[in-house]
Parts: sequence; structure tokens; C-alpha cells
Amino acid sequence: MSVPTSESTSESTSAATAARPPERPAAAPRARASALRTLATAQRVLSQLRHDPRTIGLLIVVPCVLLILLKYVFDAEPRIFDHSGAPLLGIFPLTVMFLVTSVATLRERSSGTLERLLTMPLGKLDLLLGYAFAFGALALVQAAVAFGLTLGPLGLHVSGPTWLLFAVALADGLLGTALGLFVSAFAATEFQAVQFLPAFILPQFLLCGLFTPRGDMQPVLRWISDVMPLSYAVDAMNRLTARPGVDGLVVRDLIVIVGITLVSLALGAVTLRRRTA
Repeated sequence: MSVPTSESTSESTSAATAARPPERPAAAPRARASALRTLATAQRVLSQLRHDPRTIGLLIVVPCVLLILLKYVFDAEPRIFDHSGAPLLGIFPLTVMFLVTSVATLRERSSGTLERLLTMPLGKLDLLLGYAFAFGALALVQAAVAFGLTLGPLGLHVSGPTWLLFAVALADGLLGTALGLFVSAFAATEFQAVQFLPAFILPQFLLCGLFTPRGDMQPVLRWISDVMPLSYAVDAMNRLTARPGVDGLVVRDLIVIVGITLVSLALGAVTLRRRTA
């Protein structure tokens, strides 16, 4: 019986090693590194915003001032404030977050910051999620302040659960952030980013059902309003104002808002450009 030599053993070992498929890097370290890059981006954006009191004032103070004005414009008829206050609690944050996010993202791109960041091991989705987390944190503060003011000193009456009202208001602010990130890819200057506000938000404002029920509109306008995200925000707020308990339609509207937010973030990652043309 022949005894295998050391040379044949090493040759068989080398052949087995060569036949073995190359090991892939573990997914956990990659995911951890991606999360760290996203959090670092969010921290950088929040640090910049902390030194910009005008932007903080626009995000936090302006929606509250508008709600106070609305309250005292209809001071003699509190029913009108009860009817329109809840929908506007979602509309104002969405509009402000859309404006600030689109302008801030475009400023990063036009200054070359975005191009420098994307030369690093930082994916577009990591970068966009970092912006979303940063502005989402501001949307949370904004929703909490406006919510406390509206249900507290301004005395808004709602029949549904207040926690669900806050959840819808927060989702509206996050939706404005996601839409602003997406739309900023199509603007070349900050002025063009501002122009998207009347082009993109005002039609939704008119067709969302705030001024008249969407069911009373012309069929074409009603069909258009059905694909506009602001319509679902206003529908949810109106149902919370009028109906007690957790309504399944409110939950459906909230799911639609969250779904549109996620789709907008995904489209924003696809269309994100390193620099302006």
C-alpha cells in the first residue's frame, strides 16, 4: 500500500482551496458601516442647522404663528377653527419642511459639498437617509411644538385619539422632507427650488379637500386629487376631528402617507446628482 507523500498532500490541499469559492465579506459589517455613515451625515447636517437660527425659526416658529393667526381670524366662530385647524396642522409643517429641505439640499450640491461627500465611500442612499434623519428630527420637534400649541392654548377639539393626530402630523412633516429631497434634484438654483413650492404644493393645497369635500369636485379634479399625497393627510385629519376611536380609514391614510414618503426617498436616491449642471 502506497503512503501519500507530503507533495501529493499539499497538491490536494491547494486544489481543494482553489476549488473552494471565495468568501464574501460579511453583511453585518457592511450594514454597520452604512449605518455609521448615515448617522455621521445626519449629525453634520444638524450641526450646520444649529448655527442657522433663521432656518430654525422658519421650521419651528412660522407654523405656530400661522396657527395662532388662524385661531384669532375665526375667533368669533370657533367651529371654523375646529374644522380647519387639524388639517392645517399637517399642511403647514409639510409645506415648510418641503421648502427648507429642497433649498438646503440644493445648496449642498451647488457649493460642491455633495460632490466631495460622494467621492468618499458614501452611497447615495446613505447620504439621503442622513439628510432624512436630520430633517426628520426637526420635523419631530416641529410637530410636537405645533401639536402642543394647537391642542393646548389654542383649544382645538378633536374626537379621535390625540396620539394618532400627532402621528399624522409627524408623518406629514416627514413627507414634506422626502418630497423636498426628491424635487431638489430637478432644480439648478435655489430660486428654482423655491419655484417648486407653488408648482408642486399649491395644486395639492387647492385639491386636498380643505376648502370643499373632494367628493363634490368635478370628476377629473377628484381623480387628480386621489393621487396627491396631501389629500390623504387632510382626509386623515378630518376623520380624526369628526370621529371618535381609531378609524381604519385613518390608519389606511397614514399607511399611504408613509408609503409615499419611502417611495420619494427611493426616487431621491436614484435622481440625486453630484453637482448642478
